[in-house]
Amino acid sequence: MSKLTELGAWLDGRLPALLAENHVPAAAVAVYAGGEVLDRAAGVLNRATGVEADADSVFQIGSITKVWTVTLAMQLVDEGKLELDEPVRKYLPEFVLADDEAAARITVRQLMCHTAGFEGDIFTDTGRGADCVEKYVATLHDVPQLFPPGEMFSYNNAALCVLGRVVEVLRDKDYNQCLGDHLFVPLGLTHAAQSPYEAIRFRAALGHLTPEPGAEPEPAGIWALAPSNAPAGSMLAMRARDLATFAGMHLRDGEAPDGTRVLSAESARAMRERRVELPDLGLMGDAWGLGWSLFDAPGGALIGHDGNTIGQASFLRVAPEHGVAVALLTNGGDPIPLYTEILGHVLRELTGIEMAPPPVPDPAAPRVDASRYVGEYSSTVADILVSQDDDGRVWVERVPKGIFAELSGPVKSELVAMNGDTLILAEPMQGMYIPHAFVGDDGTGHALYLHTGRADRRVRA
Repeated sequence: MSKLTELGAWLDGRLPALLAENHVPAAAVAVYAGGEVLDRAAGVLNRATGVEADADSVFQIGSITKVWTVTLAMQLVDEGKLELDEPVRKYLPEFVLADDEAAARITVRQLMCHTAGFEGDIFTDTGRGADCVEKYVATLHDVPQLFPPGEMFSYNNAALCVLGRVVEVLRDKDYNQCLGDHLFVPLGLTHAAQSPYEAIRFRAALGHLTPEPGAEPEPAGIWALAPSNAPAGSMLAMRARDLATFAGMHLRDGEAPDGTRVLSAESARAMRERRVELPDLGLMGDAWGLGWSLFDAPGGALIGHDGNTIGQASFLRVAPEHGVAVALLTNGGDPIPLYTEILGHVLRELTGIEMAPPPVPDPAAPRVDASRYVGEYSSTVADILVSQDDDGRVWVERVPKGIFAELSGPVKSELVAMNGDTLILAEPMQGMYIPHAFVGDDGTGHALYLHTGRADRRVRA
């Protein structure tokens, strides 16, 4: 019996139980190894309709889309139409931020590896027309700069939208057309959709949200985020097999299953080279390449990306030295135990790599002196207050702003020691114990940034 056959049997037995244990309505898994793809699915795509998941069901892949956007841009590098270290304004003269000097310096490469430095969680809805990404970029004129371009990593959705607009301009077609013409067609994808309008042709998963702790997930009232954020991950949906096919192209250094050259070998390898180091942030990886997150796993290196949309979560891990990739797509509940067990089992069996588990707090963690951390940090998404009480316990209170204030109210959580200047939530939030890294210095001995993947800048001691 082959390894893939054994894995198929294991998934048949284990996947339905994992769904039930973690209140996940449905999930799809695909494994790429040795040029072959194994896929499985289980559960219900929409609890309101009872439609069951199958291997051809499409789920949103969320921010994994960013790797697709970078791939589209690297195709233009291959054609000599785009240079990574040129300023973005060479291709988008209209690119304007609140800090004009910084906007003039930001390079294409910095967009790809999240080092551009401007605030990135901007989700302005500019309509559903083919010009929505163009209109979105025009709204960034008042977005603040958090740090000088190239100084550090801070996850940036808006930067990938700007990169998507660069692709549109150089291709003279909208982002959805670029995806279809330059990736879907050459890869031979049959169950991939750029938007809800295409996804309706397939068995499409609806996201499910949990109204309160302990409650069962319920169908979300909306399927997708704003089309203007498509290059960052608001719209793209596909079956797990097609996502594995995309990963397989990268494993073959840019070659499609039928031998079509989709991306040069040089560009495929460049995308997974180490470009910037990350603080200790758990699931976000140890470093970043061009589009890919990089993981220093015991037994070998992994690359990957995760994604979240409205009630849907996706995970992709790739082992380049072993020619193996595994994708997991879900539509609600607590997907982290599925990620840990399924991806961990597959990678262990096929590569010998032990995937690092998500970080958890130490019940015996000592009290810390939080004087360097206390204060207020802010972004367009939330105001964050870090405090320490008389018992020495450290607290973080997040007060959502803008559209996020409509989704949830203030949340106060305890932080405990994890590693150096990184603390971690004492209780999980959305199934995860999120690390909080305090980095930099404001000149008075206080941390300048609270980093949870995004670098929120201190505004008050």
